[in-house]
Amino acid sequence: MAKPSALSSLIEEGQLPIKQRKLLGEETAETLRELILLGKLPAGASIPERDLADALGISRTPMREAMRVLETEGLIEYSATRRPSVANPSRETLAHNQAVIGALEALGGRLACQHATQKELDNIIQMNQRLTEKTDAAAPLEFFKMDMNFHIAIVTASANHALIETHRHYIARLWRARFISSSLKLGRQNTLQQHQHIVDMLVKRDAAATASALEYHLETSFKNVAKALIEQEKETSSQ
Repeated sequence: MAKPSALSSLIEEGQLPIKQRKLLGEETAETLRELILLGKLPAGASIPERDLADALGISRTPMREAMRVLETEGLIEYSATRRPSVANPSRETLAHNQAVIGALEALGGRLACQHATQKELDNIIQMNQRLTEKTDAAAPLEFFKMDMNFHIAIVTASANHALIETHRHYIARLWRARFISSSLKLGRQNTLQQHQHIVDMLVKRDAAATASALEYHLETSFKNVAKALIEQEKETSSQ
């Protein structure tokens, strides 16, 4: 069910990053995306565009642009009467999207072994090093962004524009699910070990091993997501 009080409570608690200058659509989308990922706008919460635009100090135009972006990413959805709310996809829908993203990233790793430049490989290595160095200190959202940039960099190194665009679309639809997995600090060490194996195979340009390592990594991640979502559902039903 929608939770119309979610926005008002955020405003009252001063949690909305209100800015005096007008924001562009992309900046607004980033603000809303972070609120959704952090659970400050929970799944099912209604999103009154006018009130939110006023709270952020922006006009309705960039707000509509941001809402279109988040709808494309699957983070918000509209009712039959065009009332927006935070999306709450079923585990079945997430599983279908996860199967696709797993295949896409495996293909990306395979092609990256063939087409990645040394500069791209060096960048991926550095990204992985930063993840390792910041694993204990990084906040969940910061770690998540670094984690996603690592995966995006590998697919980008495939040099296959159709794959890059398709991956961009599907990875956006799994922002919230993958953020949940990335936020589980107990599994971070395992994640980092898997990342290192992916990098090692990529540097060797072993296409089959890189694809296999990515597939295994994503399967592990999605199992963590499923467990976390089940726990969230139990907590919600008990309230």
